[in-house]
Amino acid sequence: MKIPGLSFSWKRALGITQAKQQFARQTGIPTSKDGLERKIGNVIIKSLFCKR
Repeated sequence: MKIPGLSFSWKRALGITQAKQQFARQTGIPTSKDGLERKIGNVIIKSLFCKR
């Protein structure tokens, strides 16, 4: 039986979450699938429509 509002994440307990966050901040490369797709999409759109 689960206690409402209480959860456990093994990735967070091992420090994986914090390491991914630090990597993303330092490099500017998102570590989530959605974030990476968003960044790539923005680069493509800017390269197509923002010609200088």
